[in-house]
Amino acid sequence: MSLPKRTLGRTGLQVTQLGYGAMEVRGERIWGGRRCDDAQAKTILNAVLDSGINFVDTANDYGKSELYIGRHLAHRRSEFHLATKCGCHMVYAGDHDETPHFWTRENLFRNVADSLLKMQTDSLEVLQLHNPSVEECEKNGLVDVLKELRGQGGVRFIGCSATSPHLATYIQWGCFDVFQIPYSALERRHEDLITRAAEAGAGIIIRGGVAKGEPGVAQGRAADRWDRFEKAKLDELRESGESRTAFLLRFTLSHPHCHTTIVGTLLPEHLKENVAVAERGALPGDVYEEAKKRLAAVGEGPEG
Repeated sequence: MSLPKRTLGRTGLQVTQLGYGAMEVRGERIWGGRRCDDAQAKTILNAVLDSGINFVDTANDYGKSELYIGRHLAHRRSEFHLATKCGCHMVYAGDHDETPHFWTRENLFRNVADSLLKMQTDSLEVLQLHNPSVEECEKNGLVDVLKELRGQGGVRFIGCSATSPHLATYIQWGCFDVFQIPYSALERRHEDLITRAAEAGAGIIIRGGVAKGEPGVAQGRAADRWDRFEKAKLDELRESGESRTAFLLRFTLSHPHCHTTIVGTLLPEHLKENVAVAERGALPGDVYEEAKKRLAAVGEGPEG
């Protein structure tokens, strides 16, 4: 078996529906990340490509992530599509780093130059604004800056990592080639907006597709969100031997406009499990619809 691929909207890029979220190799200085040394990063990043995944997402403020990607994957650059984010900054704060955002032309240009240098590449397939508000975007002319960067050749396609209430406006603008949007069975508020964005021609990158992992399993967290899994009695819909996390990933893959979903891990064994789930593909149609019905009944549905 091999990982299914989808076309990333108007970009035309053929991406594996399971992508890799490289925030997991950021190290312990950023947002309480886990320790990740050079050997661990080399192992997991190469395992990602060896598994057949061809889409890697990172950001300029993901600690050591871009550095590790360049160090360990630059020689395999032709094997994967690379996306990063801009608007970021990292500030040393003693035992950790702070990550303020500066929405200026100068900082976006600095981000791209830094990202290209760290990742040892001449260009990025996708450059995304890292969660700005509509007001910040308009005030600072960020779309024009992205277009300028694209025109200079270091960026092929421009995008935005966004959430409501800003996402609907960004879709209406029609200028972004790609959107990165949080979505899972336990966070369905953007479900219809994903469809709207895709129907407008944008590529869809889904983050949070396994709701940050089941509490008590690996590095799972966000227990309050997982209470909805039990309230909706989704356990009754799982196949024999199928974990809750596997069911959740298959639910995300079932969205007809999930072009790729970025799932991160530091552990090769967890990567192998994710790949096996993705190779099985979407849930049966009747199971997917029943899951949505049950989730809606407990108050977990798309925004109106």
